[in-house]
Amino acid sequence: MAATAIYSYAWLVPLALWVLLIAWSVLLLPVTAAVFVLLSRFSLFHPIQWISECTSLLTASSTIFSLVVLCGVVLITGLFNLEFYTLVPSIPCSRMALLGTVLHPRQCVHSLVYCTMGMLVMWCASVTIGGRYSTLGIPCRGSGFNNCIPVVTCLNEYHLFLLLAGAFMGYSHSFLGVVQNMYYVSFQPIQQYKYPRFKGCLPMVVKCSVIQSLYSARNFAALYFFFGYAPKTWISSTLHLQIDSSLQPLDSLTGLLDFSLLYHLTISGTFLYFTWYLTVLLFRIYVTEAYSFPVQSTFTEDAEQCLPKVLAETNTLVMKFFALQDLALLSQHSLSRRLEVFCLSQPGGHPHNWNAISRECLSLLSELTQRLVAHQDAVASNGRVKSQSASSDTRSASLSSSGKTPRLGVPLRTPGSVFKSSVGGVHSALTAPFTPDVDSPFSSPAIRRLVGQQEPRSPWFGTVQSPHIMRRGPKLWSASTGSSRFTVIPLHGLETPVNSCSCHTLNCSAQVKSFLAKRVLIVYLFNKLPEASSQALFADSQVHIWALQGLSHLVAASFSEDQFGVVQTTLPNILSCLVVLLEAVDRHFKLPHASSKPARAVCRMGDSTYKTLRFALRAALKTAIYKITTTFGEHLNAVNISTEHRKRLQQFLEFKE
Repeated sequence: MAATAIYSYAWLVPLALWVLLIAWSVLLLPVTAAVFVLLSRFSLFHPIQWISECTSLLTASSTIFSLVVLCGVVLITGLFNLEFYTLVPSIPCSRMALLGTVLHPRQCVHSLVYCTMGMLVMWCASVTIGGRYSTLGIPCRGSGFNNCIPVVTCLNEYHLFLLLAGAFMGYSHSFLGVVQNMYYVSFQPIQQYKYPRFKGCLPMVVKCSVIQSLYSARNFAALYFFFGYAPKTWISSTLHLQIDSSLQPLDSLTGLLDFSLLYHLTISGTFLYFTWYLTVLLFRIYVTEAYSFPVQSTFTEDAEQCLPKVLAETNTLVMKFFALQDLALLSQHSLSRRLEVFCLSQPGGHPHNWNAISRECLSLLSELTQRLVAHQDAVASNGRVKSQSASSDTRSASLSSSGKTPRLGVPLRTPGSVFKSSVGGVHSALTAPFTPDVDSPFSSPAIRRLVGQQEPRSPWFGTVQSPHIMRRGPKLWSASTGSSRFTVIPLHGLETPVNSCSCHTLNCSAQVKSFLAKRVLIVYLFNKLPEASSQALFADSQVHIWALQGLSHLVAASFSEDQFGVVQTTLPNILSCLVVLLEAVDRHFKLPHASSKPARAVCRMGDSTYKTLRFALRAALKTAIYKITTTFGEHLNAVNISTEHRKRLQQFLEFKE
């Protein structure tokens, strides 16, 4: 019952925001349409005629009908914003994953709808501009004079050019929505009221609209130059419209070098992008507005809407974000609400509010720590295999050049060493699952022959008599500095025997993987992007930042505000959790590409703040520890924590971190 109430409330909040978004977008639409009319009919040498024409055009029936069509476009755009928005960005780790997202059926429908809406907006723009852009069919030159020649309708290529440009811009917007994570909604670190934030972001929206329109106009002009003849011929034959040969075709260099055409294409594209970007901006402003939850309630039926209960909700992510944002704000700016967190329940005298809040925050931080440790173990394991493989290949090559027989006692076999000669040292995800262990007493002659074909001079080139092969679990590889032998540490004690008839299948699959790994396009598509894995680990770190801020400020405030000492019972766990997370974060930043800051992006509406969330988390974590250590000072020596954690906290007490 309670979960249903929270779930329905979580759906009502975005729905109410969507209604406000549509209302403001529709109210601002006549203003943007008026600006577009002024720019489309601009005349520097006839200002009075320009203003009178614009005034009459704004009150024309065609303009009013175009506004109605544009209102429908804004309504559909708002529906897509409500359906596709996300609080955790989707970060593809390879180009193939990104391609799969773009070609997903759901995304294809999205692109098709935006292509249609782009054509509708461009149709409204062409009707508003008038002149040679007004209709798709026009009378051919030389027809209908003196009633001797019948009127023949020809295709108006200028109108068709704008319609196809609208479809192209619609698909570009849909495609960039995936690539740039345009539907990702990030919360601002500094809260602002809606109007100041809208006024501050409006110049950025105009700038992005102009830049994107210029890019799209350039790309579409190049595309139409090479392939414009195909849609022009198809539409003329379908609608039985002739092509006027006396006019200069637009799929030629002289036809595209028309300043008036390019100008109207640019301002129409700016109007189109501005209409969509404005809707996105308003949606972000309304969704990220702060909400205040009661810490405790007098009535039982309202208890499920209190902050501790909403924090523990896992089915509705948006409510969890709102609750953690409210926790971070109340811990810093609301004394009365902090006292409610520290109070005891009546009757019973239990700190239920503090226990629930601290438990949820510690659970989030512990989950992030486990995720980082698991990623570091995987990367460290792969890294050791790669480095030791290179040394093993070097040592075997030196033995072969000296005339000695390579030893078979080295238990290290990696995909990089097996396919080094054929791939050139490039590690691909295709070859990662295949790791033959030829010198094992259970390896088969088929695997030995396969490896011998790939690397005849490899140290495991020889004969093995056992007809069986063992499928081993994940392993950790370690090497001592004073010995050339490697130690294999199995992570799982179970080894599953594989039937000998599967050796042929394994042989064929390995050959297929080796063949695919030689293809440059396959390697390009399946190779992992440098910073993608690190960004994906911290994609949802905004909730951890709020948990750190809320927890640290509450602990610091408890030094003078906690009358019952409820925080002291969980202070050792909080300090240990923070120190362990700091160690995991420090180790992560020592990995390749983890500490490299992304390049500064050009003007775009896609929110790229997720690329720097790991840096924000590290700063918030150190700030949280400093907040606690500077408040408690030497009193932390009385807290029951481990010696290692105490030494790390001492670094903060001495301001050496």
